[in-house]
Amino acid sequence: MNVASKLSRRDFLKTTALAGGGLVIGFAIPGAGRLAMAQQAQVATATAAAFAPNAFLRIGNDDSMTVLLAHSEMGQGIWTALPMLIAEELDADWSKIKVEHAPAAPEYFSSVFHMQGTGGSTTTWSEFDRYRQAGAAARVLLVQAAAARFNVPVADIRTENGEVIAGTQRARYGALADDAAKLKAPDPASLTLKDAKDWKIIGKPTKRLDSHEKITGRAEFGMDVQFDGLLTAVVAHAPVFGGKVKSFDATAAKAIPGVRNVVQIPTGVAVVADHYWAAKLGRDALKVEWDLGPNAALDSQALRTQFTQLAATRGLPAAQAGDVAAALPKSAKTVEAEYAVPYLAHAPMEPMNCTVKIGKDKCELWIGTQFQTLEQTTAAQITGLKPEQVFVHTTFLGGGFGRRATPSPDIVFEAVHIAKAANAPVKTVWSREDDIRGGFYRSAFVHRASVGLDAAGKPVAWQHDAVGQSIMAGTFMEAMMVKNGIDTTSIEGVSDSPYILDVPDHRVGLHSPQTGIPVLWWRSVGHSHTAFAMESLVDELAHAAGQDPVEYRRSLLQKHPRHLGVLDLAAEKAGWSTPPAQGRARGIAVHESFGSFIAQVAEVSLERAPDGGSAIRVNRVVCAVDCGVAINPAGVVAQMESGIAFGLGAALHSHITFKDGRVQESNYHDYQVLRLDEMPAVEVHIVPSTEKSGGVGEPGTAPIAPAVANAVFALTQQRLRELPLQLAATPAPAQPAATA
Repeated sequence: MNVASKLSRRDFLKTTALAGGGLVIGFAIPGAGRLAMAQQAQVATATAAAFAPNAFLRIGNDDSMTVLLAHSEMGQGIWTALPMLIAEELDADWSKIKVEHAPAAPEYFSSVFHMQGTGGSTTTWSEFDRYRQAGAAARVLLVQAAAARFNVPVADIRTENGEVIAGTQRARYGALADDAAKLKAPDPASLTLKDAKDWKIIGKPTKRLDSHEKITGRAEFGMDVQFDGLLTAVVAHAPVFGGKVKSFDATAAKAIPGVRNVVQIPTGVAVVADHYWAAKLGRDALKVEWDLGPNAALDSQALRTQFTQLAATRGLPAAQAGDVAAALPKSAKTVEAEYAVPYLAHAPMEPMNCTVKIGKDKCELWIGTQFQTLEQTTAAQITGLKPEQVFVHTTFLGGGFGRRATPSPDIVFEAVHIAKAANAPVKTVWSREDDIRGGFYRSAFVHRASVGLDAAGKPVAWQHDAVGQSIMAGTFMEAMMVKNGIDTTSIEGVSDSPYILDVPDHRVGLHSPQTGIPVLWWRSVGHSHTAFAMESLVDELAHAAGQDPVEYRRSLLQKHPRHLGVLDLAAEKAGWSTPPAQGRARGIAVHESFGSFIAQVAEVSLERAPDGGSAIRVNRVVCAVDCGVAINPAGVVAQMESGIAFGLGAALHSHITFKDGRVQESNYHDYQVLRLDEMPAVEVHIVPSTEKSGGVGEPGTAPIAPAVANAVFALTQQRLRELPLQLAATPAPAQPAATA
């Protein structure tokens, strides 16, 4: 257990400052509210001029430089990117940098979420200034300490690679840390940050700082937490969402060796045991009678019919201009299309889990979470403790994708109730089957569009309606994110699309039916379905206009240089103007999300499927990304590759279906994600940019499905408008498809 896990938050901040001596740099969150959101606490706004007494950077006498992350590392690379920001302004010795997850505390609130949290591809750009300010402030104090020691003016001092230098005099940062800690922190307004031309670390491809721990197995994920006296629990949940326990018989479960207790909690019946296998066998032996509730008739086909019928009607207006109803009949040609996507699970490699230890005046959580503040507040409410008495030890996350950022923290809710009832430390674990069937899915969506073209093939009227569940409805975020019935996350990528907004007569409508299925953001959120609908539709418009898909997009994006930049780069690098290898075809998609612009060219072929028919093989993907300033280009490349792999799983395989209220899929065998042998060759090209940094964790996922669908059309003339992509019966190729 690390030092932070043994201390109160106040003691943590004191100890990190004093243990072994050293310099601690704290800084406030410009404009961030110190808010315990679920308790509706009063907002106390910090200003950019304040430096809060919490440790974001520690420089020890041993020359170590420890950066504390206010956010969670879930594979997206902030364990490296945020320290790069501090190290740049500090002129640090990169080999001395260490990283820790920060404790849960208001001092670490995000300026985006107004609580401590990670998501929406916001971390790097939201921290770009304040993490650099922390490094710059530390450097100022170290220089001042050196000036006093060397008896020279500050102006005569320079810093380099963790050293302060004045002529022939040198001192390592660690040797100056105690003296620097006694000085008054500089006014943030007085700090001068480096000009981009002087950066030595930012913008340079940098190896991940967490790689060694993960490769050697030393990295601690939530599932790895173990200590003396820790029990394990699994929960029997209702087989239908909204179901409740009528009664249960635990006699057989308690007879399983190792089972310690069986307790009812609000979400089901928990079996607590010495280890997971005993708990699992105990749950198998449970006899539970369920009240299935109002959702026992949920059926995927019925939901699809309902969504399709709604899509044929006008939804609440999300964007509109002119008179589309009058303009459509006057068009030279009208293109009508319907696109559909299924419910999707997040399916992270590490299933949900949380370890809880409750004491008299303290509750500790060990969890890989994206929302520390919500977990802290939930535990406080259940235990009756104050939030500051709940200590969240953030482990590495074995995949997040949004699943570990639930507005109602389900796994913590269960885990704290179980530990409280068991009166012992307990690790609550969901199996893979629990995870796939446990809810919080990306909603299914149906899009229906009618687009009128003029004689030259240019859109002049655009009617577009989407149907799918709202993520925000019923959560504490509804007041902020749902306006006039429109959940912006449901329609992002359509209501703000340059294709639509440049059309004089347009209307975008949204229906948000309630189904009883719990839904949540999924990697790339609304863009996960809107990019598929928009970029497939634009491809259809190009063919209806008799134009090349790239040239057609260029004609529509003349006012949007960053879209054009990635479109042109991807097309060039993919060799769009030259024919692909025999048996292959290319498709393209370009989409903006989370402040970044992505274009992808997919090159596909057909291969023999196990049933003797044809299957889609994605051989190559060329990706161009404009994410503004790329802090760590190596991290950007990795995230584009990751997003493409994640999106391809959904494009080719993944779906959640319901019958008699029950989720039909249970594990990776029937909820299939991309397999290793299906991964295409991926080339990533970054557009040099001085624009504000955008996100990279999510944007790479959105364009891949339409790029593949468009390539399949180019190859087979089959227009696939539903995910996962399924070819109609066609003869299998005589020879295996060419591979990259």
